[in-house]
This record gives sequence, C-alpha cells and structure tokens, in this order.
Amino acid sequence: MFGKNLFDEVTSKISETIANSPAKDVEKNVKAMLGSAFSRMDLVTREEFDIQQQVLIKTRTKL
Repeated sequence: MFGKNLFDEVTSKISETIANSPAKDVEKNVKAMLGSAFSRMDLVTREEFDIQQQVLIKTRTKL
C-alpha cells in the first residue's frame, strides 16, 4: 500500500514538473515551426499522390 501511494505521488510530481517545464514550450515551438515549413512547401498527401500516379499510368497506356 505504501509503495503504491509513493509511486502515484512520484508519478504525479514528474507529470506536473514536465507540464510546467520549458520542454513543453520547446515542443510546441518545434511543432509550430515544422507546421509552418511544411505549409510553405508544395506537399501533397499520400492519397493525392497515389491518385495522380494511377491517372498517369492510365494516360501512358492510352498513349
């Protein structure tokens, strides 16, 4: 019983520390930077790529 309470307390303290640490801000900033960089690139989803690939295959067979 004592071990479980101690474990729960330590876990909650660690979670609280991580939530209040600068690491959370760094993670948020990196995600924002990557999102911004990806939005500036002319990227397509895998689904869009596969569709265009099928269209090109059909076009080649017709030619």
